[in-house]
Amino acid sequence: MVIGVNYLRKFLLTAVVAGWVTMSLMPGPVEAASTGKTAKKAVASKTSAKRSVASTRKSSSKVAKASPRKTSNRVKVQMAAGKSGSLHKVAVQKRPVAHAAAQPRRTNGERMGLRSMDDPLDLNSSVALVIDQETNEVLFSKNDAAVLPIASLTKLMTGLVIAEANLDMEEMITITRDDVDTYKGSRSRLSVGSTLSRGELLHLALMSSENRAAHALGRTYPGGLNEFVRLMNRKADELGMADTRYVEPTGLSSQNQSSARDLATLVSVAYERPILRSLSTSPGYEVELGRRTLHYNNSNRLVKNPSWDIGLQKTGYISEAGRCLVMQAKVAGRQLIMVFLDSAGSLSRLRDAERVRRWVEVQTDANPGVRPQG
Repeated sequence: MVIGVNYLRKFLLTAVVAGWVTMSLMPGPVEAASTGKTAKKAVASKTSAKRSVASTRKSSSKVAKASPRKTSNRVKVQMAAGKSGSLHKVAVQKRPVAHAAAQPRRTNGERMGLRSMDDPLDLNSSVALVIDQETNEVLFSKNDAAVLPIASLTKLMTGLVIAEANLDMEEMITITRDDVDTYKGSRSRLSVGSTLSRGELLHLALMSSENRAAHALGRTYPGGLNEFVRLMNRKADELGMADTRYVEPTGLSSQNQSSARDLATLVSVAYERPILRSLSTSPGYEVELGRRTLHYNNSNRLVKNPSWDIGLQKTGYISEAGRCLVMQAKVAGRQLIMVFLDSAGSLSRLRDAERVRRWVEVQTDANPGVRPQG
């Protein structure tokens, strides 16, 4: 009986202990709920990561399609998804690009090797010619037979043809789209629709080298532009300018070409026209365009220099021709014609003219009655 009681006690004690252990190992209501939430969060996190990765890939694909490839040295920042699904920035360094240096366009004179030739006066111009207008004696020459583009020196022939036609200088002419530069794309202060007299257009063309003014003069010439250009070439033939050819009245085309010898002839003939002398050497001029007043200056600053006595002048420039200048001027008591072509630098042609003037003055002072020889 005692044994049975002892056995029963041991059995009950074992059962109680076993039950307590089992209950302690089983999750309670709160712990079970927490465990369920954690599991749901893990599933949601994994799903969110997949969506994030898919969204990132889709966004990257859109950016790649929308953005054209650009070559630069900038650092590109991309968003990339890691294995855990989190996004992080990745810096991608693009290769630097070597840009080719733009080569300056060479003039026709440079291509012909004219700038490499030396001369006693060390001029910047590839071509130079100085002539005594009264005797036709050549005082100085450098490559004077070379045929080169003459840029806006063309406008001197434009002015000569207009002057000899005896047209009405008060006739009003309107600038049209046909007068807009299609050779060089140069700008003009004369907007389409501006209306000026023929005399004003000639003034601006000769004094400040206004391209639309020169083109309008040719366009409105009796017979039209083609007839005007034909007359330009016919006049050149009449004057014996065998090296000269014109294709339009402004000089913007590099096909307008001549030689220093021919240009000296043109200057001498143009000088006989008082209107060309007056307009080409005018220091400045104002034109009234509606409510606007435009002030133009002479493209040759030497006309304002009191040490110069200039009777006629014209400047010119396009990339193929370089800086050009023709002048009739009185130096040391002599009427001289000067031609400078293919000069490098905006002031170089003017410096060449100054150098020639000083040379003539020195030669005349040192040898009175003896003409300087180049």
